[in-house]
Amino acid sequence: MRKASRMSDEVRVWIEHDLCTGDGLCVQLAPDVFEFDGEGVAHVKSDPAGPLLTEAGASARVPMSLRLDVIDAADGCPGDCIHVARCSDGVEIAGPDAS
Repeated sequence: MRKASRMSDEVRVWIEHDLCTGDGLCVQLAPDVFEFDGEGVAHVKSDPAGPLLTEAGASARVPMSLRLDVIDAADGCPGDCIHVARCSDGVEIAGPDAS
């Protein structure tokens, strides 16, 4: 995929919670998008002050300013559990199912 496309497309992110290793890379890179629950499992949130979206498959839109941080988190996740997909067509651009 072209790097420019990865930087400019509006995207959504979600986590496969059962694969989360609790490493914390995602929380370090994009704390406004990712946060741990009390059990050390990462979840997404729809805004920095918002609640954790804990239901399976719950996704959140990624603010433009955090898009590259979220993509880096997905690409570097040791649990390979973070999915980032374009909103326009649902194609995964980062994470385990990205082409």
